[in-house]
Amino acid sequence: LPMSGIGEILKAVGDFGLFQKWLVLLTLFPCLGVAFHQFCQLFMVPHVPHHCDTSWIRAVGPNLTEEEQLNLTLPRDADGAYEQCSMYSPVDRDLVSIMTYGLNSTEKCSNGWVYPSAQPPSLLTEFDLVCDRKNLNNISQSIYMLGLLLGAMIFGPLSDRIGRRPVILISVVLQGLFGVGIAFVPHFYVYMAFRCVVGASVSGTTMTILALATEWVGVSSRPKAVLISHCCFAIGQMLLAGLSYGIRNWRLLEIAGSAPIFVFFFCIRVLPESARWLVTKGRIEEAKKVLQKAASVNKRTIPPGLLEQVRLSFACSDSLAFCILKLKPETQTKSGSTLDLFRKKHLQKVTSIMSCAWFVNSLVYYGLSLNVTNFGLDIYLTQLAFGAVEIPARVGCIFTLQWFGRKKTQAVLLLLSGLVCLIITGIPEDQPVVTTVLAIIGKFMASASFSTSYVYSAELFPTVVRQTGVGLCSMSARVAGIMAPLIRLLGQYHRAIPMAIFGSAPVVGGLLCVLLPETRGTDLVDNTGGG
Repeated sequence: LPMSGIGEILKAVGDFGLFQKWLVLLTLFPCLGVAFHQFCQLFMVPHVPHHCDTSWIRAVGPNLTEEEQLNLTLPRDADGAYEQCSMYSPVDRDLVSIMTYGLNSTEKCSNGWVYPSAQPPSLLTEFDLVCDRKNLNNISQSIYMLGLLLGAMIFGPLSDRIGRRPVILISVVLQGLFGVGIAFVPHFYVYMAFRCVVGASVSGTTMTILALATEWVGVSSRPKAVLISHCCFAIGQMLLAGLSYGIRNWRLLEIAGSAPIFVFFFCIRVLPESARWLVTKGRIEEAKKVLQKAASVNKRTIPPGLLEQVRLSFACSDSLAFCILKLKPETQTKSGSTLDLFRKKHLQKVTSIMSCAWFVNSLVYYGLSLNVTNFGLDIYLTQLAFGAVEIPARVGCIFTLQWFGRKKTQAVLLLLSGLVCLIITGIPEDQPVVTTVLAIIGKFMASASFSTSYVYSAELFPTVVRQTGVGLCSMSARVAGIMAPLIRLLGQYHRAIPMAIFGSAPVVGGLLCVLLPETRGTDLVDNTGGG
């Protein structure tokens, strides 16, 4: 039987008919959840005044007022305020002796901390994420990012093996169960383990459902479908600002943000399996049925001859980047390998520079996004602005790519996002408005740069290694996501160090992009020929 391209079948079914529109609509719901899980922890660790628990003195002075107790047992800092992370060492003396001679030697808090202000329960107050334990906050963010990486490595191949629908089902169940389960964890290390599983399941859900949607949408409409999902992620960030403002109890906030995914669980029944995947597995009759159903919903008819030739060699990548291009129907080409990316000189350059570009892009994006609590203004309004600014950034990217080309757009956006971060390092701490405005501009540039990277990298890699190349770039971005929270730990040595790293890295990446070829208006390369 002759082979038939995906373009012919989808044109007959309808490139972006009612069937595909419903499918894309279904993909939007998980995108909202991604934004919640990505950034919810920022609102669960508010700054709360605290000091060492010095109730030991109550044994010899039960009638002391709280102020007297603190005055006797806590040293003061240079500003005259009580030290938050140290206390006078307990002694075996009577109260009169202590009041007369005072206490001299100090030590770290040995009996936990006290939080005087009456605030709703937070991760910080429940698990004492202060002083020597405050670094656990950033470490747990890295653990979540590690989960995203593991999820891509596990669920990507699994969806190729058992299908898109089963993987979506597994991921949604895991995301819901462990997301809600986080609200009941008794220990912070259990919290981090659960967050890692949630990260893996979020990666599995979004990656697979976006792949499913793009495998059904015609090539000419894929950019539109992906743009909608990107904007939905931005809306999710804005909704997080409102949700976290209304729900200050971290456990209730976790339930409110995690439980809605179970609604999507009931929508899985109407999700079709990918016709591409069914055909590659030889399940031709099932593919015919699902294609006929799609045509029926779109009120279209597939020519019988075309349907009989449905032994297709669909080779669409699971990569989001690959699926957003206006690709021509696939042609039969000899497969490439990972080694080809490093065997050929021109591909070595493309692979190295684009991997670097994705890495620094992810670094500056998460460096700014995870720093929302440190810019000095209201964190809820800042988060709202951070989400809102992504929408014009993603949409505007479409026009800049056409007007200025891929190379200039990618290089300039990376350079500007980096320069903004470098400028922030020189802004005094008493200028929060200036710092926040600059951070919002940087977030705009980083978001637009990310959208550019998707298109540019997929056009640079030849067809036979496109999936592998873009996958490698995506992997480097995940690694940067893991590193970004850890780099923030360097702020304890000097507040400017993290932002200096987040700024200098994309400047280097932007300059390297100048060495890449322009791909606007050029035909896609199919094989790895060349030196």
